[in-house]
Amino acid sequence: MDTTFPPITPGHVHRWGGAGLVVAHRPGRGRAAPVSPVLPPHLSPAERRVVHALPAWRRAEWVAGRVLAKRLVGEAVGAPEDDVEILPRDDGSPYVVVGGSPMPAVSVSISHTARHVAAALAPGPVGVDLCGTQSAAAVRRVGAHAFSPAELALIGTDRPDVLAGAWALKEAAVKADRSGIFGDAPRRVRITGLEPPVLSGRRRAMVWQAGDAVLALVLAHPAPSPSVPAALSSGPAD
Repeated sequence: MDTTFPPITPGHVHRWGGAGLVVAHRPGRGRAAPVSPVLPPHLSPAERRVVHALPAWRRAEWVAGRVLAKRLVGEAVGAPEDDVEILPRDDGSPYVVVGGSPMPAVSVSISHTARHVAAALAPGPVGVDLCGTQSAAAVRRVGAHAFSPAELALIGTDRPDVLAGAWALKEAAVKADRSGIFGDAPRRVRITGLEPPVLSGRRRAMVWQAGDAVLALVLAHPAPSPSVPAALSSGPAD
């Protein structure tokens, strides 16, 4: 089936708008997640404590997301993955620690579906979200909550990839804002275009097709920062 959005190659670090982005197939996809997944050796003691405090069904996806984000951060700042920690704030959003020191100038975002996991890294607020095209029916059911009448007219209801992309844009935007998908936060982010994606406010966005999922990246209030590694602040975008 033809898709609206360009494909993105899994396993490679892509650069867009000063951000780094990687999407990968989840290990063991298609099989039931183990109650106690084998933890990678480069998870820190603090990260391991977070894993063990999670419900059993969330552990494998949490580990997959953090492993990918640690790889992305390590490559960007030139640090071994053992020195990189991705820890949760009180609101659940991830933050970066390298060599025991927080790095407030580097923002990360993580998302996953049953089959894919994605991580993004940027010098400012960033949100990434994956939405499977098989979730289109669920997006239709909650459309009146998340989308305005003008957005619904733009999106339509007959293309699963477009519905998934619109939802992923909303989720990525509220992640970048560190707000939640519940309440009126999704309505405060207006989608005014899809090809290419255009959002309200000082936001930049892009959408790709990642297998049976759609991947959205949103940069909120983008501005260059001299304290961010050159790997994230210069060079051509994919």
